[in-house]
Amino acid sequence: MRFELLFLGKTREEYLARGIDDFVVRLGRYVELKITTIKAPKPPRGGGVKNEGEEARLIRQEGRLLLSHLPEGARLVALDPGGRMPTSPELAEILTRWEEQGSNRIAFALGGPLGLAPEVKARADLVLSLSALTFTHEMARLLLLEQLYRAWTIKIGSGYHK
Repeated sequence: MRFELLFLGKTREEYLARGIDDFVVRLGRYVELKITTIKAPKPPRGGGVKNEGEEARLIRQEGRLLLSHLPEGARLVALDPGGRMPTSPELAEILTRWEEQGSNRIAFALGGPLGLAPEVKARADLVLSLSALTFTHEMARLLLLEQLYRAWTIKIGSGYHK
C-alpha cells in the first residue's frame, strides 16, 4: 500500500514538523509513504484575502494545484470539516476494504487555511473530517498521520490502539 499526502505549503511550526517526522517514520514501517509539499498560491498583494470573490478564486487555484499532483489511479481522500467522521477502527476498515479491492495507492489532500475547493471534494472517494473541533491546517497534518498510523496498527493487530 502507498499513501501519498498532498500538503499546501510548508509546515512552519517546528514542534509540528517533528511530530510529523515521527509518524512518517512509524507509518513508513508498514506502508510506502510520500509527502508532496505544494507551493501554495499567494493571496493578492496588500495583506491577504479582502473579499469572498478573492477567497473563492484562491481556493479554486489551490484545488487545481492539489488535483494536478494527484497520482494517476489513486483513490482520493479529501480532508474537510464537513466530511465523514469515522472512528479509528472504521478508518482501518475503510483502508482494509480498499486494499482488498486492489487499491494500492491512496492520496490524502489537505487544503490551506481557507479550506478545500469543491472540485477536490467532488473528485474524492472519501471526504474525511478528523474532528468536529477546528485545527490549523498544519496541525491537521500531524493528526492525519497519527490516525493513519493508528488505523494501520488496528489493521495488523498491534497494541498501539489500546
